[in-house]
Amino acid sequence: MALPSPNLDDRRFQQFVDDAKRYIQQRAPEWTDHNVSDPGVTLVETVAHMADQVVYRLNRVPEKNHLAFLDLIGITLFPPSAARTDITFWLSAPLDEAVRLPVGTEVATSRTESEEAVVFATERELNVVSCELSYLVVQQSGKAIVDRTSDLAEGKDLLCFSESPAPGDCVLLGLSAAVPHCAVALTIDSRVDGVGVDPRQPPLVWEAWTEDGWTVCEVDRDGTGGLNRPGEVVLHIPGGHTLSRTGRREAGWLRCRVTDPLPDQPFYTTSPTIRSAEAFTIGGTTGAIHAETVRDEALGESTGLPGQRLRLAGAPVVGDVPPLHLQVVEDDGWTDWDVVPHFAASGPDDRHLTLDAATGEIAFGPSVREPDGTLRQYGAVPPKGAVIRARQYRIGGGRAGNIARGAVQVLRNSVPYVSEVTNREAARGGVDGETVAEAKARAPITLRAQDRAVTLRDYEELARRAAPETARITCLAGDEEEYGAHAVRVLVVPQAVPDPGGRLRFEQLVPGDALLDRITRYLDDRRLIGTRLAVGPPYYQGITVVATVHAFRGTDTDRVRRQAHDALYRHLDPLTGGALGKGWPFGRPVQAGEIFAVLQRVPGVELVDEVLLHPADPLTGKRGDPTERIDLEPPSLVFSFDHRVRVVGDAS
Repeated sequence: MALPSPNLDDRRFQQFVDDAKRYIQQRAPEWTDHNVSDPGVTLVETVAHMADQVVYRLNRVPEKNHLAFLDLIGITLFPPSAARTDITFWLSAPLDEAVRLPVGTEVATSRTESEEAVVFATERELNVVSCELSYLVVQQSGKAIVDRTSDLAEGKDLLCFSESPAPGDCVLLGLSAAVPHCAVALTIDSRVDGVGVDPRQPPLVWEAWTEDGWTVCEVDRDGTGGLNRPGEVVLHIPGGHTLSRTGRREAGWLRCRVTDPLPDQPFYTTSPTIRSAEAFTIGGTTGAIHAETVRDEALGESTGLPGQRLRLAGAPVVGDVPPLHLQVVEDDGWTDWDVVPHFAASGPDDRHLTLDAATGEIAFGPSVREPDGTLRQYGAVPPKGAVIRARQYRIGGGRAGNIARGAVQVLRNSVPYVSEVTNREAARGGVDGETVAEAKARAPITLRAQDRAVTLRDYEELARRAAPETARITCLAGDEEEYGAHAVRVLVVPQAVPDPGGRLRFEQLVPGDALLDRITRYLDDRRLIGTRLAVGPPYYQGITVVATVHAFRGTDTDRVRRQAHDALYRHLDPLTGGALGKGWPFGRPVQAGEIFAVLQRVPGVELVDEVLLHPADPLTGKRGDPTERIDLEPPSLVFSFDHRVRVVGDAS
């Protein structure tokens, strides 16, 4: 039996004729005689016959030749991307000395019977610096600072803010050392509660002084309820925290500042007090990548001839920037060579090379004979006998690294005084390497775009090339009144890994500034002059479903409720929802009728009694009036927000 051959183009003679006639109706509507007797139709059929012969010959091209054609036009497989996340290392107890975690410290998820552990390695050194509280300063809004360090040492009850707190009041705590990337615990004892505020949502913000000014700290937990009671506050200090001088005191400063209250947010009527306070370091955070780093790999010796090719031992290579650090030993020692996409702009003295990340093949510049008979060298050639080595590159990556927050729990290297590790946010950015089938589908689009953006589809393709780790990208014509004439909107939906339980948080769907800037810069170099470019997230329309269902007799109503919630979150998901499971379509309305169908398919549901839809604001939590249909604008996606399902079971 012969091997199946690919059908590169399944169009036939009659389809070519029909397509041509439809095109004629659009471009030349005055031509109305499409009968076979018309000379123009005869010409159309002649061209269709010739096209049919070309397609016939194209479909006889074997798979190997097809791949060779792709290689000839420069189509190479995209390498995998590695997921990244921040790993927090918690100390077993506060220490008087710094704890150093070297680059490459490995952490992993827990291994199960069905899944292997996912390993991450730190990308930079982390120093967990010890500290203590040295100074305490208070400052009322618009007034000079007042040093209360001595009063604190005497155990007096100090007002944190003015007697009637106002936005801008703050209390500053000076640490004995700068603690960038560290987790600091503040133990605070107080006598008088800060009356009036909601302890779950106090109008406070914690900040640290960095090289760029006051920067917001992430609050891991606040046992004081906004300075309302004795307890402990754990802060994650941003990088760049540095020593600075406030008044006459030099320290690593932190401050707790009163902010303007949000709508319906209670505010202080009386200032809280501090009787005693302590500070100590209990951990640190650093970035980690789901990839294995290969260092100092010997690749062989140079032949001294143009176009030499070598192969790395590990492949595929993760698509970092740069993906490979290669060195060649020359007269003045090891010299660095740069990876370039091609040799078109390389001169004979440029230390350039190309890398096929999918196969790990390295190629040095070729020598090409010009029309006048001379040889032109593209890129330098290493001296004959020179030793070549890969100083560093990474292998691995892929979607397996996109893990939920809290999944990292295992410390694979022995580090003294570290008791546990965790990732406070989900890891994302992992993308599997491109397959041959995907490259074939991409080739026609790449040929048409030719690295410049003209049509909306060109913008989408180039944006995906700039940021392959994004979950969804779509392009729309921008509203002239909002964005000006000739505007293009590129809507970016980042990768998001649901928390345990399958729930997405709204902040996970907001792309970071670095991602948006990378896409913007890439498209800005390739857009047409005069085209306005707007790159940003879509508008997320929150949807709350309130439904009543009846369960079959004897069915566990709690299980039915959980499965109904899961079905709603799964269907109204911007990444994996919709009828096709590829993400809710942009601009598609939500109707109560389809929600009826979703709930009716839940096991154990006998009857769906009522379904109401409420538009909701994911930021404020406010819901609109119930309706049976919620329309979305073209640049909008749905976001599930706090669905409510009431299950009526058998009363007997």
